[in-house]
Amino acid sequence: MRWLIDGYNVIRRSSELHERERQGLEAGRRALLDLLGRVSRDRGDQFTVVFDGAGAGGSTGGADVRIIFSSARESADRVITRMAAQGGAVVSDDREVLRAAARVGAVAITAREFLARLDEVEAGAARDVRETEEDANDESEPRAAPRKGNPRRLGKKARAAARALGRLGGHPR
Repeated sequence: MRWLIDGYNVIRRSSELHERERQGLEAGRRALLDLLGRVSRDRGDQFTVVFDGAGAGGSTGGADVRIIFSSARESADRVITRMAAQGGAVVSDDREVLRAAARVGAVAITAREFLARLDEVEAGAARDVRETEEDANDESEPRAAPRKGNPRRLGKKARAAARALGRLGGHPR
């Protein structure tokens, strides 16, 4: 599976990664890249991590974990939004990035969901990904009309996210 990661967003959502970032930006980035590298080796997924950069920007990394720094003229969010059109799953807590990713057909996954799944994978657990009460009670987006269908079934986008997260913890290559 191809994953597009909002780097600093994910780092700051994880207490362990954020603690490493307090030692320095490079330490936080290295901790995230090490984590993704282990998952990539074990599962065969490809990760592209985008960070806000300075100067001309650039990219580095290997085939399984690629790092992109945005230029000073373009934010990491804009780079992610542009790259989302290539498909895969986009991981961010930025609502605009997630909406833009969903509009172009990419699977939109919050950093919290992604980190929770990585914790499960690293712990060896294979539990289902479910909506939390917090998400169910989130009234930030009003609905135009009442929903039809089975009220216990996740929506199409939520099922796509659950499938992508399930693949992350799937069988090794």
